[in-house]
Order: sequence, then C-alpha cells, then structure tokens
Amino acid sequence: FSFHPVKIITSGEGGAALTNDQALATRLSSLRSHGITRDVSSFEKPNHEAWYYEQLTIGFNYRMNDLEAALGLSQLDSLSSFINRRTKIAEHYSSLLDKKLICPQRITESSRSAWHLYVVRLKATGFEARNQIFRNMRAAGIGVNLHYIPVHLQPFYQKMGFKKDDFPEVEQYYNQCITLPIHPSLGDSEVEYIATTLNDIAA
Repeated sequence: FSFHPVKIITSGEGGAALTNDQALATRLSSLRSHGITRDVSSFEKPNHEAWYYEQLTIGFNYRMNDLEAALGLSQLDSLSSFINRRTKIAEHYSSLLDKKLICPQRITESSRSAWHLYVVRLKATGFEARNQIFRNMRAAGIGVNLHYIPVHLQPFYQKMGFKKDDFPEVEQYYNQCITLPIHPSLGDSEVEYIATTLNDIAA
C-alpha cells in the first residue's frame, strides 16, 4: 500500500507491505532496516550485551518514523467515510459531465473503486487540444493533473530503444486524459464548478 499524500489515507509518505507468509515478513522486515536484526534467535554469533545487533544482509533505510505511522493510524477509522465521499464525488462528476465531449471514468458493475483518482478522457483528440483544455482549467483555478505519461516515452526507456508510436493506444489515451480533483473535503458546489467549467472549455 502507498501512503503518498494524495492516497486514500496518508502518512505523509511511505507505505506498507502485507503478507501471510512468515518467512517473507521476516525478510521484508530485515530489508526495511539495513538488513539488521536484534532478534536473538536469528543471530549467527553468540551475544552478551543488550546493545548487540547483527547485519545479516544488505538492506535499505525504508523505515517509517513513529510520527508518520501515528498520522496514518489516526485515519484508519475514517477510511470507509473517505471512500464513501470519494464515491459520491465520482458519481456526481459522472452525472454532470457532457458525455458528447467527455468520457467519465467508470468501473465495471462487479468492481468497487476507492477512487484514488478521477480521470476523464476527452473526445477531442490531439496533444495540443488536450494541453489547451488543461491550461484553461488551471487558469480557472482548478488543479487538474495528468496521470500518467506513458513509461516508454520517458528518457530512461527511450535510451533502451523504446520510441514514440511503439504503443499507439496508450499514446492516444495520453493525448486525451485529464485528472480532475477528488478528495473527501471537496464540496458539491466545487464539484459542480469543476464539471461545468470542463464542459464549457471542452465545448
């Protein structure tokens, strides 16, 4: 799970890994903290002092601090209400957007979404048309964003030989998508302003 600031609950940054495999849990815990253990049963050498620890492998500094963990834990009881509010916002967006101009984000009937993002796909095609709509939305004070730039267009992957037009479907999506604001404190009137503004600009 990611606890990035825009996720459903946040610890400011960081995340969590869950497993029902005890050996994997032990391995993850070790890697999280430089490969170091203070578990006496795991020691390879006899120890005699309370300060003793062993580094059994090369690991990372992936520890979440106590303040971040407390922030994340404080939100767990509100998780259902956060998701319920996000769902209502998504439904409100979908009812307000002009379907002749905009394809709302949707999920299958057998699925349930936490609505981490609400992404629309503009029926107007082309990189520049999308960019102009994006700029106009920002100019109207609406913090739209874009998720995501196709991986194969990033410099790292282009150095590996990937190039534009390798994946035309994802590139077409990229040229048409815009992410609308969605968070539990977004009011109904704000949702209506965002949707109406997008309808007007897209038209």
